[in-house]
Amino acid sequence: MRTQVAIIGAGPAGLALALLLRREGIESVLVERAAQDHVRSRLRAGVLEQGSVALLRDLGLGAGIERRGLEQHAIDFRFGGRSHRLDFHAASGGRSAWVYPQHEVVADLMQACERQDIAVMYESPVTRIEAFDGTRPVVHFHREGRDHTLVCDAVAGCDGYRGISRRSMEPGRQQVFAHDYAFGWLGILAEAPAPTQEITWGCHEEGFAMLSIRTPQVTRLYLQCAPDEDPALWSDDRIWDALHRRLDVPDMPAIREGRITHKSVTAMRSFQCAPMQQGRLFLAGDAAHIVPPTGAKGLNAALADVQVLARALHAFCGNGDPARLRSYSDTCLRRMWQVHRFSAGLCNMVHRVADESAFAHQLRLVDLHTMTDTEAGRQHFSHQFTGLPIEA
Repeated sequence: MRTQVAIIGAGPAGLALALLLRREGIESVLVERAAQDHVRSRLRAGVLEQGSVALLRDLGLGAGIERRGLEQHAIDFRFGGRSHRLDFHAASGGRSAWVYPQHEVVADLMQACERQDIAVMYESPVTRIEAFDGTRPVVHFHREGRDHTLVCDAVAGCDGYRGISRRSMEPGRQQVFAHDYAFGWLGILAEAPAPTQEITWGCHEEGFAMLSIRTPQVTRLYLQCAPDEDPALWSDDRIWDALHRRLDVPDMPAIREGRITHKSVTAMRSFQCAPMQQGRLFLAGDAAHIVPPTGAKGLNAALADVQVLARALHAFCGNGDPARLRSYSDTCLRRMWQVHRFSAGLCNMVHRVADESAFAHQLRLVDLHTMTDTEAGRQHFSHQFTGLPIEA
């Protein structure tokens, strides 16, 4: 087989990249190890930055967001026994965020690829990637009991943290930056209407909690816990008691209880590899970086990467100009390290570690007050949360 760009991984990054390339007349083939239904049904929370929503609308995918997305203008931070509402829409000059789950984004992207006859091969695990230091990379994959090869001009590794793309690069040519946090999140889905239409964060002395909205009748809630916590240890009563303690404050509606339909624990990690490219192999999304979910940056960072990569591939394939491809990693990393700084800083600010001293606790409270109660703090949070500019 032959194509211009081989895309490994048919998650949101890979699918969006294929659509961006098709718009510029560049052919691609996506190779995905999992079944289509599995990819479509992966449950991930989703808060989309202004730029991510603009991208999806530009690709003709705004209808789903308009029908099922929830535009957000503020976050209610609750600490010190009261509400501190941060209006990021006002502080950022009118920018918004949207609650729109990742599986909805993936479903919209899949349908668009099908309408445009973009080749997506599911249940086709890649076994190796060769010759990407030259001009004709080769992707080897297994499909329907047979081995296949895909020859291309460039390879986009959009196959996640555990994918083969990053592992195919020479270890000696990569630097890895990683940090594991001392806490995780117990996430639940509950059949209960939200008491408020705004995302609510509880920065309580016993730990963090968060309320997000999935649909008008379903809420997504999180509780800080140990990173290796067994969800089975948390009964429904224990969960609701903790949520009330951490989120309820005077003069604000209390959390509404309902049937819990899903429980899972997510560990917190920050990860970045550099560079994000070797030869004609380019990494995007979770294949190159992981952020804790606190700042809602994972999906948005992946969509930012593929916009940079699509522009670079268009300059190369359309005009024979390799300059943007050569600088792809540097361009992404300049933005990505700011995303890491925001995500890690916010993560440490709103969570309480077990051995936190009284001094460290007071410093966290000062940081929370600065972020929510000062103009400079509100503006900094708001511009970061709604999305940094994406370089060409």
